[in-house]
Amino acid sequence: MARRGAPPEVNAGSMADIAFLLLIFFLVTTTIETDAGLDRKLPPIEPPENPPIIKQKNIFTVVVNKNNQLLVEDEVMELKNLREAAKEFLDNGAGTGEKGEPCDYCQGSKNPESSDHPNKAIISLQNDRLTEYGTYIAVQNELVAAYNELRNREAQRLFNRDFTEMNNTYLDPKTPDNVKDDLKPKIERIQEMYPQKLSEAEPKNN
Repeated sequence: MARRGAPPEVNAGSMADIAFLLLIFFLVTTTIETDAGLDRKLPPIEPPENPPIIKQKNIFTVVVNKNNQLLVEDEVMELKNLREAAKEFLDNGAGTGEKGEPCDYCQGSKNPESSDHPNKAIISLQNDRLTEYGTYIAVQNELVAAYNELRNREAQRLFNRDFTEMNNTYLDPKTPDNVKDDLKPKIERIQEMYPQKLSEAEPKNN
């Protein structure tokens, strides 16, 4: 009976080279997502010598105390009502021309005691140092959502697309340059109509 020969050896000499090439391929082609963080205007270390004069009615104050309670325009408010209150302030459009700037796209009540124009409206947020982080983020989300809903409304009116969808497409690194070139002026126009002026004061120690 014939003896079987030893099985042929597998040449594994090139496996390391193949693994190295695969590693380079994935490093080159993989997109690494980065967190954008919170885009906020923090108070300067030293106030300017000649600060601009801002009418009180153009400032929407939101205070969160150490018990995670909201005080909006000196009145207690539930978190679920914050977004609509912020939208009403931003979209008020009380300017009438001459000294005030009219807003021909605002759909607010034009209350003379509230903001003149979206580009003058400022939301001022102040937290307590003992405010819970979850409450801080929830308040931030509601305020940003107020801006986004107003921007989406105008983007739909002008371009039949949501602003958030256009902005996400523009920020996507996979979006072709020609698409970004088309989106950029549209996004900037909407941002100019409702600029996000959300300023955070230094937290209180209460």
